[in-house]
Amino acid sequence: MTELPAEAAQVVAGCHVGSDAMRRSAEVAGNGAVLARYAADYPAGPHDQPQSMCPAFGSLRVGLRMRRTATVLSGSACCVYGLTFVSHFYGAKRSVAYVPFSSETLVTGKLFEDIRDAVEDLADPALYDAVVVTNLCVPTASGVPLRLLPKAINGVRIIGIDVPGFGVPTHAEAKDILSGAMLAYARGEAEQGPVQAPRGGPSGRPTITLLGEMFPADPMGIGAMLDPLGLAVGPVVPVGEWRQLYAALDCAAVAAIHPFYTASLREFAAAGRSAVGSAPVGRDGTAAWLAAIGEACGIAAAKVATAQNRFLPLIGEALAKAPIRGRITLSGYEGSELIVARVLVESGADVAYVGTACPRTPWSEDDRAWLEARGVPVKFRASLEDDLAAVDALAPDLAIGTTPVVQHAKQKAIPALYFTNLISARPLMGPAGAGSLAQVINAALANKARFETMRAFFEGPAEGEGGR
Repeated sequence: MTELPAEAAQVVAGCHVGSDAMRRSAEVAGNGAVLARYAADYPAGPHDQPQSMCPAFGSLRVGLRMRRTATVLSGSACCVYGLTFVSHFYGAKRSVAYVPFSSETLVTGKLFEDIRDAVEDLADPALYDAVVVTNLCVPTASGVPLRLLPKAINGVRIIGIDVPGFGVPTHAEAKDILSGAMLAYARGEAEQGPVQAPRGGPSGRPTITLLGEMFPADPMGIGAMLDPLGLAVGPVVPVGEWRQLYAALDCAAVAAIHPFYTASLREFAAAGRSAVGSAPVGRDGTAAWLAAIGEACGIAAAKVATAQNRFLPLIGEALAKAPIRGRITLSGYEGSELIVARVLVESGADVAYVGTACPRTPWSEDDRAWLEARGVPVKFRASLEDDLAAVDALAPDLAIGTTPVVQHAKQKAIPALYFTNLISARPLMGPAGAGSLAQVINAALANKARFETMRAFFEGPAEGEGGR
């Protein structure tokens, strides 16, 4: 057993010691390289980090959605309880394994041995393709070395990742941590020889891998737009099962629909695949995206023009039939905030502010430039305070944002919509995406008078700390 360095032993008591102390402990305990890579991949911005749920929720969801994949958490019991609760609240149908620890097992290194034993018990090739083990804050800060786990047991792949709240800014980026780790493993397998074909067999055309979670209808819509180019849609990353990783890597190009998947894009680059930013949203976005895909894949300009001429008029008609009139502030932590804003702007909305908890990257530059050219300010790594200040200063007709933003807006009698459940859970791409937001947006805008009536009725004695 390897004992914990004395300088790192302070974190055994729990994460209340603070993020700075835990970060120092992790560096002393041998996890400095992991934190340095995260700092480069996911720069935090002017503040410590955006207010978001525990980042490990993102990687946990990725694993729980995959077929034949077991998930193991190592961390404080309260954290594991919260993560499993929220994952099942969001529809997970699988159990999450947990390796508990005590001060003694953490300090002496016995926790690592317990994790290894648990993984060996789980690694049944009849049940699983992979076992994902995730260190939460305390094990990461204590230097529990998941990198020393076997790479495979009985043919079952073992993927160990650290997802500490003090080193990963948002749960969205934790999805990239696990996806990137899996892509790296799969790329190594593909380089060694033949690998499993996709469940439906290989595509007869060059494919475009889509990076980032999206509404299920969007890949089909993108596929229709790619068809005139002689291309097909490949897998969506994060994937649904291990064999899709090989197909994702075997693409003509990767579309960074969500532009913050830095680790995943590094693996695609290592595999010799080019990346295209932005997305086929709205008329302008679709025209530019198809042109960029054509250039990345060496498609003749005439074929690109054919696709544009077929779909751009349809998008223009859909936008014209579903106008949005009103001032909107938009914020969220999914990573798709900028492309949603583009759809709203082309629908006629006055988008007065866009805030995203995700960082600025090269693959979000086209969207940022397009929005700012139309007078829409974009705030990367936006904090809750940034988003609330935008609502207060701009007095929008509608606020789209996270739960606390929605609550704040409604208290001011401003209609509001929760971004994750009501906006990102709709098609955004191509003709199907054009106008898809109008119904929910316009219904919310029409509620302004009702909010004013309710505020007039309820304001007064029930407000503040003295209210009931």
